[in-house]
Amino acid sequence: MEAALIIFALMLLMVVGLGAYLTVKAVGAAKRGVERTVVQARRTVEDTTLRARSFGQVGVAGALAQLRLDLRTSMRATQQALADGARADASLRESLALFERLSAHGHELDGELKRLEQEPDKQRTAQLLPDLRERAGQIIQAADSLRWAARDRARRFAEDELSLLSEQIEMESGALRDWSSEPVDDLAAAAAEWDAAQTAPNPSPSPTSNPAPKPTPTPPPAALNPPTPTMQYPWQKAPRPESAG
Repeated sequence: MEAALIIFALMLLMVVGLGAYLTVKAVGAAKRGVERTVVQARRTVEDTTLRARSFGQVGVAGALAQLRLDLRTSMRATQQALADGARADASLRESLALFERLSAHGHELDGELKRLEQEPDKQRTAQLLPDLRERAGQIIQAADSLRWAARDRARRFAEDELSLLSEQIEMESGALRDWSSEPVDDLAAAAAEWDAAQTAPNPSPSPTSNPAPKPTPTPPPAALNPPTPTMQYPWQKAPRPESAG
């Protein structure tokens, strides 16, 4: 009885522990999902704000907004292209490592541009714009180079695979259309085999395989004077049983 209680208690503890673990995992997954949603929403709002500033403001503020927007757009597109390509091509992982290093410089520049948007000394900020444009141009050019190289690689692989597949399909189509290419030697061999089978002598039947037919029994001769059947007329009465004896 005590052993059964101990086993029941252990099973209850296992169930409770498993439930707590699953609950923690579910809460963590939900939290990560909410965080991703919040980050995506914040990013969308910030990009929309930058786009509005680049079109609606002139001078230093509009230049800074346009510079940040170009930088963020290029970096995000490159990150997405490399991540998608690395799932099918493992050689792009090195490119991803290079992009991570480039992304650090991009985040640093984006943070600096964001701080300069709040800088009250617009004249000082305008003096820094040429250097900021040069840095942003280098980062954007490097990111674009990685992105287009990954896309060209994926397109080249797709073209090579399509060419190989087309050649295989052409070969298979030719084989399917070649319905009249039966070898003449095979036809001649089949005809010779047929002629040999027709001209071969028939083997004599063996006594065991074809037994001699049994003679048909002769029926016994009919009687010389068969009895004449008695004529029965419809007005005659049937003979009684006692008279038959």
